[in-house]
Amino acid sequence: MAIRWPLLVRRTHKWLALLVGVQALLWTLTGFYMVAVHIDIIHGDHLVRTPKAQPFDLARLAQPSQILAAAPGLSEIRLQRLFDRPVWRGESPEGIRLFDAYTGAPMSGLTEAQIRAQAQRIYAGDGKILSVRLLTTAPQEMQSRKPPFWQVEFEGWNRPTLYLSPATGELISRRHALWRIYDFVWMLHIMDYDKRTDVNNPLLRVATWSAFAMALTGAWLLIWSFKRRKRKKG
Repeated sequence: MAIRWPLLVRRTHKWLALLVGVQALLWTLTGFYMVAVHIDIIHGDHLVRTPKAQPFDLARLAQPSQILAAAPGLSEIRLQRLFDRPVWRGESPEGIRLFDAYTGAPMSGLTEAQIRAQAQRIYAGDGKILSVRLLTTAPQEMQSRKPPFWQVEFEGWNRPTLYLSPATGELISRRHALWRIYDFVWMLHIMDYDKRTDVNNPLLRVATWSAFAMALTGAWLLIWSFKRRKRKKG
C-alpha cells in the first residue's frame, strides 16, 4: 500500500503540536516571569546592607607568623572582620579556622546568639527574626551549597531568609518568595525536575527536537497546500 504522505505528515504534525504545545506554553509563561522580574530582585540584593566598618589598629595586630606557629597546617591566611573586630582567617584540612587578630588565640564556632546579632546587623528590612536553625542537610533552595550553615528566617510576606557561615558569620546566600518562584519556573523552563541545574538534559533535548520536527512538518504542509491549490487552478 502506498504511503499517503500528506496524511502521515498532517497526523505527525497534529500529535507533535499536542505534545509540544503544553511545554511551549510553559516556556512562554516562565520566560515572561524571568524577564519581568529584575534579576537583582531575584538575587535578593535589597535584603542585605553593608554595615559601616571601623578602621583597625594595625599596630596591635598579631603577626601571621604567630598564627602559623600555633597552627602549622594553615594556608591562605588573611585578615577579615567578624562583626566589628578583626580576625585572622586560615584554611585548614578540617575547614576554616579563625584567630583573634590581636592575641592570636584560636576562636571557637559562632553561637546562635552571635548569628542572630550578625543576621540582624546585615538585614536591610524591618521584620523580626522568626527562626534560627543550624542545618546539616541542605534544603531544596540551597542544594548548590554544602552544609552546614545557619538559616535565619525573618517575618514578612516574602519569607526573607539569610544563610550564614557557622565558622565566620559571613553571608552565604539569601532567599525570598520571588526567588523561590523563579527557581520553580526555571525548573519548568529547562525541564530539569530533579536538581534544576542541567540545561542540556534529555527531556529538554527531546522537547526541543520535537518542536523543531513540528515546525518542519508544518512548513511541509504549508508548501504542499500551495502546490495543491495551483494544481486545482490549472
